[in-house]
Amino acid sequence: MQTFKIEVKETLSRIIEIEANSEDEAYLKVKGMYRNEEIVLDENDFVDTDFIEIED
Repeated sequence: MQTFKIEVKETLSRIIEIEANSEDEAYLKVKGMYRNEEIVLDENDFVDTDFIEIED
């Protein structure tokens, strides 16, 4: 019997609305919130699953 490597990749996504003075500031605010675990994606944010064969 052979052994195969299959990568399972899930995509989660959520749109965050945030007030800011600029797009750059909004990006930094949301990035900071994510890093501080104020935004935690879960099964409700599921978008897609891919299965990819990994070749050695």
